[in-house]
Amino acid sequence: MSFRAVVCGGGIAAAEALLRLRRLAADSVEVRVIAPNDELVYRPQAVREPFTYLPPRRYPLRQIAADCGAELSKDDLRRVDPAERMVHTGNGRDVGYDALLVAVGAREVEPYGHPVTFRAADAAATFGEVTKAIELGRASRVAFLQPAGPGWPLPLYELALMTATHADELGIRGLELALVTPEPRPLAVFGEAVAEVVADRLGRAGVELHTKSLARMPADGSVIVEPRGMVLRPDRVLAMPRISGPAIAGLPADAQGFVPIDGQCCVPGTGGRVFAAGDAANYPVKHGGLGAQMADSAASAIATLAGALDEPQPFRPVIRGKLLTGAEPIYMSARPEGAESFASEVFEDPPWPAGEKVVAEELGPYLASL
Repeated sequence: MSFRAVVCGGGIAAAEALLRLRRLAADSVEVRVIAPNDELVYRPQAVREPFTYLPPRRYPLRQIAADCGAELSKDDLRRVDPAERMVHTGNGRDVGYDALLVAVGAREVEPYGHPVTFRAADAAATFGEVTKAIELGRASRVAFLQPAGPGWPLPLYELALMTATHADELGIRGLELALVTPEPRPLAVFGEAVAEVVADRLGRAGVELHTKSLARMPADGSVIVEPRGMVLRPDRVLAMPRISGPAIAGLPADAQGFVPIDGQCCVPGTGGRVFAAGDAANYPVKHGGLGAQMADSAASAIATLAGALDEPQPFRPVIRGKLLTGAEPIYMSARPEGAESFASEVFEDPPWPAGEKVVAEELGPYLASL
């Protein structure tokens, strides 16, 4: 009987794992994909859509699975039984595995009651009204809010900078933009060098930055910036969602529902047969490129279990990012050097394909070939 690998999820991490498994163990592993979606949507580009760009690119998930020699089941993961090596799905299927990769992503949580929450899946609707109001002169003050807790801060900076550039290109004057974040400095996960460049770009764009701050929203629509108590009175507010883990039955989870992983992206207490990658995992930084790196590490461990590889590749995170601004993008990278320390660098010409918003060793070249 061939080695059975099951990949749960239909996003960047899942697709990266499929492609890496095909390269490492194409003849040794029988792969099955369980995902609720029909398409892989390249959501990192969604921030461009409200500014009259085309919507994010979409790729048929069935084609990706077929190109990797995998079988696709449109279904969702409900429960894992590590002792029996069994996945139980929403449609009542029981799927056995020799190795399992959980790459189902995170859940979005509304952080406030009444501002618009940006959702990459519906970017034009969640921010398009704001850009339209600015263009028509109905909004001259906009606040961008990052809630406390796990989240995706990078799109918030992109939206603020792209809004400033968009208004400038249209000759709109007097637009007041403010960004409120609990981070100690802008895009803190990318380190000091990146923070300085981003802070400078925000300042030149006229975006008022409030770091080490939390936004509170009374019923009157104002924004109170704590702990200073500063009051903003924006015409429009945009908040990023807070995210929580998938809290999968049968698997361990931290207090926020994220699946714990070790240095090989293996889930403790699962007999070395269950792995997690992407936003579902409890790695503190949520970023598509990191999810792809986790997927590569997990795929190498699965290939090793299948006997196709002598030694797995450990997860050694390097954050690589492209910050869209509406003008010249900012290319940046960071390598963790401790619990809260990062060696960061900013590039004019990045040492990776400039067109890739998310740097993924397998997925980037594959999508470029389609």
